[in-house]
Amino acid sequence: MRKLRRREEKLKKPKNHKSIPFQKKKSEENMGNQDHTDAYREEELKEDGAKKDGKNREIIHITYVFVGLFMLVIGYFSYFMIARSNEVINNPYNKRQDLLAEHVIRGKILSADGVTLAETVVDEKGNETRLYPYKNLYSHIVGRFFKGKTGIESIENFHLLTSNDNAFVKVFNDLSGEKNIGDNVVTTLDSKLQEVAYDALGNYKGAIVVMEPSSGKILAMVSKPDYDPNEISSTWEKLVEDKENNSALINRATQGLYPPGSIFKILTVLQYMRENPNYKDYKYNCTGEAVFNSVKIHCYGNEKHGEVDIKKSFSESCNTSFANMGTLINMKSFRELCDAFLFNSSLPTNLVYNPSSFVVSVSSNINEMPQTAIGQGKTQITPLHSALITSAIANGGVLMKPYAVDYVENVNGTVVKKYMPEIYKTLMTPEEAQILSEYMSETVKTGTAGALRGKKYTAAGKTGSAEHQEGKPAHSWFVGFAPAEKPEIVVSIIVESAGTGSRYAVPIASKIFDAYFNK
Repeated sequence: MRKLRRREEKLKKPKNHKSIPFQKKKSEENMGNQDHTDAYREEELKEDGAKKDGKNREIIHITYVFVGLFMLVIGYFSYFMIARSNEVINNPYNKRQDLLAEHVIRGKILSADGVTLAETVVDEKGNETRLYPYKNLYSHIVGRFFKGKTGIESIENFHLLTSNDNAFVKVFNDLSGEKNIGDNVVTTLDSKLQEVAYDALGNYKGAIVVMEPSSGKILAMVSKPDYDPNEISSTWEKLVEDKENNSALINRATQGLYPPGSIFKILTVLQYMRENPNYKDYKYNCTGEAVFNSVKIHCYGNEKHGEVDIKKSFSESCNTSFANMGTLINMKSFRELCDAFLFNSSLPTNLVYNPSSFVVSVSSNINEMPQTAIGQGKTQITPLHSALITSAIANGGVLMKPYAVDYVENVNGTVVKKYMPEIYKTLMTPEEAQILSEYMSETVKTGTAGALRGKKYTAAGKTGSAEHQEGKPAHSWFVGFAPAEKPEIVVSIIVESAGTGSRYAVPIASKIFDAYFNK
């Protein structure tokens, strides 16, 4: 019994002191394990954080990319709306224009002085006919509606098929199934000058461009042979077949490429002046013909001009003197000048045109320079381009963008769009323009443009006789402006296969200037 009691008491006693260190050791081990676990968890958290940071950076980068792309889209959309929307909308291949024609009667095209040049007439049955009251007179600049739109009919097609009439009237017409009246296009064309220029060219093939140099407005544009746009459907096959080689569908004013002849001497003399500050000391003895390198050059009719300075060389249009200059100027610099004057490049116009060409370069044969310097050789230019060069001279060296539409108005006469003059490029210094103006004035006073002397206005210009085919008369050229001291009007005239510029082109200029200053 005593043994049993002792065993029970022993079992009831607390654990001895030796068990305490064991528990403490266990606790310390647990704490160590806990510290290790915490450290591990910290590392895990850091790794998770790094992964999250990496993912966040990727998301941010992707966001930036999408924001950038979005900004590019917005930028292009803005550019399109500001710069290219009219070009795309006005494209003749744009089917939207056909849809507009189902709801709008095509507007009128008017001259600057209010004359109707094109209009749509609707008969009792609702049939629409596009009419051109002046027939052939504006066939190239105003253009045609049938058989492919051309001229202003094409350029302003969208505006002509857009109605900016009163909103209530438009809604009423839409509800009643009636067509709205399209906007009118008011051009810069002067009907009196257009008629004078057309009549002055007569039965000759050729072209005339009349401009306002201070603004770039095209006042008249004539091209012959021409056609009647009212009859285009019945004459189309004949015009396309072109058995007589008239190219009547071509606007020679903007698409006709011709050797410039002596009007090109404007650029030759400018290049010589730029290379030779002492150009006033230039002297040359003209004997009527001379050989340069291995090329023989003769003056027109083998005329002997005797000793000439640079101004007389210009006013008398001395070929041998200018061929001599051609051998003295730098070919590379001359090419750069011609490129700057818009050869081999686009012109600042929305009219359909052919670019002029100037092919001489440093790699060209030196025998090309004498011919090139007098406007022969391989150089080709359009009448519009020569008008732009002349306008820059008349405007103190500054070329304005040419344009043929002044504004767009709705059927009630309210202006909805206005075109403003715009500087395109400075081609020369005011001093250079002034010197060229003096030389061109001298051409009228004492030189080859004598038909413009004795007028109530002063004039300046340059004649040209461009040889183009053996056995045929030369093309007759004249470019000029008036008044000489403060130009208001510029002309560029070519008469195909007629003869000298002084005999055929200058009298045409005289009639145009007379009509302008007698208004």
